[in-house]
Amino acid sequence: MPPQSSATIPDLTDTEYWVVRTTLRERYAQDIPMEQADAEIRINPADRTLSLCPVIYWEREGCHFVLVKTGESRYRCQFYYRLHRQMSTDISEYDHIGECTVSLLQAQADHVAQERGDLPIKRRLSVG
Repeated sequence: MPPQSSATIPDLTDTEYWVVRTTLRERYAQDIPMEQADAEIRINPADRTLSLCPVIYWEREGCHFVLVKTGESRYRCQFYYRLHRQMSTDISEYDHIGECTVSLLQAQADHVAQERGDLPIKRRLSVG
């Protein structure tokens, strides 16, 4: 089935890009290149059709980050090192892009610390 019209999911705004860009600059103390893309996803797990959603993508130190806009003020996120092991936060969808971005960065930092043994496993990362 073809994806739903992109008109159903609003494009990312300049303000949303600014929030992500500023958050990344604060985290890494430098500008991080971001790419714009689109992804076909199921908004609800029971959906039979795919929706075309705008995406912000960036990479840092071998880790790939994806932030997807799924509706007006609705965002999902994940990070991965290899496609077969995608990780996310404990929250399936956010209503604020800044909170989504910060939670994604924190989940990835926690993952790195757990892998090094510096952080006991306090919360479980969602792995898909």
